[in-house]
Amino acid sequence: MIHIKEAIIVEGRYDVNKIKQLVDTVVIETGGFAIFNNKEKLALIRRIASERGILVLTDSDGAGFVIRNYLRGAIPKEQIRHAYIPQIAGKEKRKAKGSKEGTLGVEGVPNDVILDALQNAGIECLPEDHSRPKITKADFFAWGLTGVPGSNEKRKRLLKVLDLPSHMTANALL
Repeated sequence: MIHIKEAIIVEGRYDVNKIKQLVDTVVIETGGFAIFNNKEKLALIRRIASERGILVLTDSDGAGFVIRNYLRGAIPKEQIRHAYIPQIAGKEKRKAKGSKEGTLGVEGVPNDVILDALQNAGIECLPEDHSRPKITKADFFAWGLTGVPGSNEKRKRLLKVLDLPSHMTANALL
């Protein structure tokens, strides 16, 4: 698995799953066009961009470019990079029909295509960090952040302290 400095911004939850299988970094979902009205998420993206930089990896269709251009205008240019996947005809296996443009999105392209796109964007690879253990869902349970009465409220207080969006799920917080 590749460890990179930049956070990766993708369109949807299936894109998040795909990227997390390939890269060890923060991966943020825009929720498609929902990013246009989500000031909390945009503030989070701006904060992460200022701390570690972001890499935008959207689908190569018209909608992907609209989202990409929105972020390009919202983030200082020295804090944002863009990775592009090629337009590959096809449809994702989980979908009944293909996209409007008939091309695969991030979730559907082969892994090596995504890794090539990231390399071409000039990602900054980091050495694997074994000094800090990963936080797990079991830790959240032990700390009372999931699975116990009042865990939702406790997690919301934590999100506020961390200056993260209040609607983040436990999985997103991980």
